[in-house]
Amino acid sequence: MVASGGAFRLEHIVSRGAASPDGFWYDQENPEWVALVRGAAVLEFPSGRLALRAGDCLLIPAHREHRVAETSADAVWIAAHFAADTGGRSA
Repeated sequence: MVASGGAFRLEHIVSRGAASPDGFWYDQENPEWVALVRGAAVLEFPSGRLALRAGDCLLIPAHREHRVAETSADAVWIAAHFAADTGGRSA
């Protein structure tokens, strides 16, 4: 974790080729904004997969099931978790 306070948490994640365990889905209470800083990754949602490369970012709404399907050995992320009422916007 890089920083936290109140309803906010900022994480620096080094994936090293890791993925979510088979059958595991995140279902988080708060929105999460993620940016892939380096490498490549694939996020999976019940509706399909989303390939990401360095520079891509997205906002995952609260309770949107998702998992990390694949990451490259050099994948590095920044993730911000925050309460839905802090003004975050979904694209």
